Amino acid sequence: MADPKAENALRDAQASLDQLEERWRAASDYLKIEANRARHRELAVAVEAPNLWDDQDHAREVTTEFGRLSADLESFDRLGSALEDCRVLVDFSRDAIAEGEADWSLLNELEGGVTSLEAALTALEVQSLFSGPYDENDAIADLHAGAGGTDAQDWTEMLLRMYVRWAERRGFGVEIDEVTEGQEAGLLSATFIVKGRFAYGWLSAERGVHRLVRISPFDSQARRQTSFASLDVTPLLADNAAEVEIDEKDLRVDTYRSSGAGGQHVNKTDSAIRITHLPTGIVVSCQNERSQHQNRARALQILEAKLAERARAERQAEMDALSGERGDNAWGSQIRSYVQAPYQLVKDHRTDHETGNVDAVLDGDLDGFMEAELRRQRFREGARS
Repeated sequence: MADPKAENALRDAQASLDQLEERWRAASDYLKIEANRARHRELAVAVEAPNLWDDQDHAREVTTEFGRLSADLESFDRLGSALEDCRVLVDFSRDAIAEGEADWSLLNELEGGVTSLEAALTALEVQSLFSGPYDENDAIADLHAGAGGTDAQDWTEMLLRMYVRWAERRGFGVEIDEVTEGQEAGLLSATFIVKGRFAYGWLSAERGVHRLVRISPFDSQARRQTSFASLDVTPLLADNAAEVEIDEKDLRVDTYRSSGAGGQHVNKTDSAIRITHLPTGIVVSCQNERSQHQNRARALQILEAKLAERARAERQAEMDALSGERGDNAWGSQIRSYVQAPYQLVKDHRTDHETGNVDAVLDGDLDGFMEAELRRQRFREGARS
């Protein structure tokens, strides 16, 4: 006699698999899998060409694109294979139930397979949100303390830690290039680079003013304090120099020594560099490298990226999405609030995504907030088109 409980479990698993397969087939369309397979075949021939490395820049572009397409197609095909494996488990389970011998080890394996597929397919769907021309690039991120005095400077340092932890969770590399210490505690500003595929796409969702509400550890009367800090994000491109020309006469270069509590963030050096681009007022600094030459080279790379972004935004109105909406680093302009008193809540004011686990967010658990904002942006783009 068939086991009704086993039949229900199999029925639920079958229904979930049907939905997952439908989503997987839909992903084939919006990720342009067949077009990517054709491009992958072309690149497979190109990477085998004996004269490929005669032009090293072109060779790097070809091999990078080939590697990324290989990884994407492998991930997509792996999902298809996993779906087939689950279908086999469904058949085995159905046969066992029909014979009156429900195999719960098979059903449990099937349930685990469906759960893993759901997570992997969701990750694949999130990748489709990265459709911008620079989303796959590394990201230059700048944090600045806003209104709130010492608390705002402390909040800036907390945000730096939050984003470093988030990057580590995703397996991204982080390079902290410059920090400016606060007068009493925390940081006035920090510049860091997050390295990894889609680093800019992810972090672009975080651009804006972040508000913290808590009992101030710097107030002798333990009063509640509201403080602000802002994050700006720029894509790091390998060929910024091809987009902008920097005249040395337009630069003011200052050298200084990193000191103070910043030693916990950057290497101590006598050759930190600060470059001011006089026509635009853009200021970049680097104190992470071991020599003045290296710091200058990195600072110029960051300056080139910022000038390239500025030029792109000026050239075409649609690049406003790259620059994002910026407001005052104070009341009324925040994209997200982090409340630690009188209750625990992190809420994004653009998407209404929220959680009561403030500690987890400050420890880098940001994907839910980022995904919600990326989906909101995609919805708005679809509504405009």
